[in-house]
Amino acid sequence: MAIRIFSALYHAAALWVMAWGFSNLNTLATNEWIEAQLGGHFQFLTIQGLALAWITLFFALTADFIPSLAFAQRAKRLFLMISLPLAMVISSIYWGLLLTFPSLILPPLPSSEPSSSSAAPALARIPLSLDLALHASPALSLVAEFFLMESKYSRHDVVYKAPIMACLFGLWYSNWVEYCAKYNGVFPYPFLTDNSLPGRIAIYVATTIIALTSFRGLNAIHS
Repeated sequence: MAIRIFSALYHAAALWVMAWGFSNLNTLATNEWIEAQLGGHFQFLTIQGLALAWITLFFALTADFIPSLAFAQRAKRLFLMISLPLAMVISSIYWGLLLTFPSLILPPLPSSEPSSSSAAPALARIPLSLDLALHASPALSLVAEFFLMESKYSRHDVVYKAPIMACLFGLWYSNWVEYCAKYNGVFPYPFLTDNSLPGRIAIYVATTIIALTSFRGLNAIHS
């Protein structure tokens, strides 16, 4: 039984990059502050998206080594239906805000000394290599996976399955992050902290719509 060498190398490399990114979260200036909170790093949509992308590509790698294992291929395709649009949302929102309004996406650096300065606090920026591993590699890897190694989804998948999965994940994350913030007193993302409940609900709904729209768009241009 032949192993799909090129595909396996690609999947292994993508998995390594994402695992490296996750393993280096403890090097962030905000790590102690985050880990002391309920939910830790898994409050962040980025980390949940990273985990789903990793699971998707793990099933893909399993299918490379055992092509006859139909379960691995089916599982990969199912997870891809949510991990791909989620990765697109994460990358587009993160990089868009980072380049235009970084204070909405990056928390201030933790400070042990109070300051009376009116200057804006320094932001907790992420080293570029780690930033790319967390906020770019999942989207790039999954887009390549979809267009190079997967067939497009059926109309039934697009019209029924994808909306259900997107809505379920949207409900899960919005309830989870609200629960964590109620305990922690702050949201993982400043743009959520700065908004009232109606504003946050609008953000959750808009994000879900963007995810579903991106999935439909990518599927539509897939040959």
